[in-house]
Amino acid sequence: MSGTTTAPFTADDYQARMARAARTAADAGLAGLLVAPGPDLVWLTGYAPTAETERLTLLVLVPGRDPVLVVPALEAPDAERAGGAPALTLRDWTDGKDPYLATAELLDPAGRYGVSDNTWALHLLALQRALPGTGYAALTDALPMLRAVKDAAELELLAAAGAAADAAFEDIRNVPFAGRRETDVAADLAELLRRHGHSRVDFTIVASGPNGANPHHEAGRRVIEHGDMVVLDFGGLRDGYGSDTSRTVHVGEPTEEERRVHDIVRAAQEAGFRAVRPGAACQDVDRAARAVITDAGYGERFIHRTGHGIGVTTHEPPYMVEGEEQPLVPGMCFSVEPGIYLPGRFGVRIEDIVTVTEDGGRRLNDTTREMVVVD
Repeated sequence: MSGTTTAPFTADDYQARMARAARTAADAGLAGLLVAPGPDLVWLTGYAPTAETERLTLLVLVPGRDPVLVVPALEAPDAERAGGAPALTLRDWTDGKDPYLATAELLDPAGRYGVSDNTWALHLLALQRALPGTGYAALTDALPMLRAVKDAAELELLAAAGAAADAAFEDIRNVPFAGRRETDVAADLAELLRRHGHSRVDFTIVASGPNGANPHHEAGRRVIEHGDMVVLDFGGLRDGYGSDTSRTVHVGEPTEEERRVHDIVRAAQEAGFRAVRPGAACQDVDRAARAVITDAGYGERFIHRTGHGIGVTTHEPPYMVEGEEQPLVPGMCFSVEPGIYLPGRFGVRIEDIVTVTEDGGRRLNDTTREMVVVD
């Protein structure tokens, strides 16, 4: 992710997020948060360095103190233009100086800090050398729900990203499939996502025939044939927020077995969606979808979790998986994407992004979940 997010948030929005994050850190028993370039920094400040380099950039959030962004001097002008800059104190450093000693002055020498997951080991180890009495915890472990609950503006952006992905699917179902390579269709999907407003395409899975039995198959040189089931899974970022949807199409008329498996997955996806409501546990969504597939005799062929959160990244907490007892809260957004995978034959997956409402759930993807036949 490069450049400042285009999402329409104000300095007050970012200030509120940073204040809430600092309070949440204190409630979790942390002395503060240390946030390196990546999705957490973008969400908290609106700032994404033009390049993630070995030079230290670090947001320091400590309860009761103004937030400080430690930044290389050559990057300071860009940081000053970020959406959250009015709420930040910038502490710049020049090449030849030790940024870790400067950062250490902002920290409790015996404190335990939450650290963004993608912080370079180079930087964390240097901070530990400067302050050997400090401790650190990954944000996913310490504050897994930091970005999980979206506000109204974020929900609007996620809905727009979902609608754009839907538009891409409506277009791709009308292009030729048979006789073309998976990579050709994947390139079409990427172009359609961009045409419908995506600034970044994260993935375009096109898994035909036996390749569909690999949930994370990367589009390859296999030529799609008449009679193939084809799993399409695609998404990226539009105005700084993610899309992610899956539909399974068939080249020509499917067999009775293929229709039956598709119908089972469609019923499982519907059951997972119907399980979404405030107060339910994340694992309840997984259990509802998985029960349908298990009862149909394909339980061993559903080999991944039912869903993942989405926001400024396409995969983030919360996760819809057995053992995750985190209760659902209005504003959470995540995928519901059960699948059945038959090695050497075909696979089926259907995925929508869903947001928790006050009385249930709302889909952010609205294309048909029925079997779609393509040419």
